[in-house]
Amino acid sequence: MSSSQASATTPLTNPGADWQVYENPAAAGFSETKLEAVRAVAVSQATDMLLVIRHGKVALSIGDAEKKFLCHSMRKSFLAALIGFEVEEGRIDLSATLEGLGIDDREGLSAVEKQATVYDLLTARSGIYHAAGYETPWMRRIKERRHSHAPGTFWCYNNWDFNALGTIFEQLTGETVHQSFVRRIATPIGMQDFALDGDKPDGWHEKFDISDHRAYPFRMSSRDLARFGQLYLQDGVWNGMPVLPPGWAQECVLPYSHAGTHGGYGYMWWLERDGVFLPGVVTPKGSYAAMGAGGHYCLVMPALDMVVIHRVDTDVKGREVSRFGVGKLLRHLLSALDDTS
Repeated sequence: MSSSQASATTPLTNPGADWQVYENPAAAGFSETKLEAVRAVAVSQATDMLLVIRHGKVALSIGDAEKKFLCHSMRKSFLAALIGFEVEEGRIDLSATLEGLGIDDREGLSAVEKQATVYDLLTARSGIYHAAGYETPWMRRIKERRHSHAPGTFWCYNNWDFNALGTIFEQLTGETVHQSFVRRIATPIGMQDFALDGDKPDGWHEKFDISDHRAYPFRMSSRDLARFGQLYLQDGVWNGMPVLPPGWAQECVLPYSHAGTHGGYGYMWWLERDGVFLPGVVTPKGSYAAMGAGGHYCLVMPALDMVVIHRVDTDVKGREVSRFGVGKLLRHLLSALDDTS
């Protein structure tokens, strides 16, 4: 089932002040008995929030859907959504080179590196392996040697690309990533908790000594994150009105790169490839996710008209759920489905 076909089965009226909730899991197509295995897995590991949206309503909620968690690398999928507006309105040209945009860094980029385009950064194919901030140990392990690949020729999940995109976005738009997110997405789709005012705003910047390009972290509640996933499930449409530019949601999740055991990669979204996405489970064809370190997932499954949110309180040192743990949870969740609607 395509994303467009799945969207047609979702009620046209999206969540208003809050999500609607099914009276019981069976109404959403789940076996209550089989969901006990899902709850048992969640309790056995550091799952702090599991929220399942089916056909536009809450089918399962474990934990506090209002609690705000650090989003980690899910921030990149938020930026991918925002770039679509700027491409549509002509402020960002995906073919523009770093040289043309005046982008450099502490160690200096080579003439070849400066030929990387915005598109190359968006698809994690820049070939620029300059030091970058906000990297996990895994990201540092897989980072290629400097100057080992020409721009556009090799995929590598690389924070330099993603952080530099934030710089480019803010320079060309005159607006921070977070300000744009509130105006373009959070407000139009009625996010209930996300805010930039107050002593501790839900979006900020992190600076680094090793690179000029800042990270742009987010905090977000699970019920707000589910709205973001639902927006993509519905091809960028909300309450019958386009929020994202036409076609951008689909363009973001095309398989631009093979990502090994992680499936595929689009515009800063992770994709299912031949069922490969999370270990231990065959993920429905056409699924995709925003992912963050420690066990943060906004998983969109158009074939099932479903959005699955998984969160972990990674503010607690050492608290995380591995890909294997999330895969086990998803396997039991999919096994609990009693229908194929």
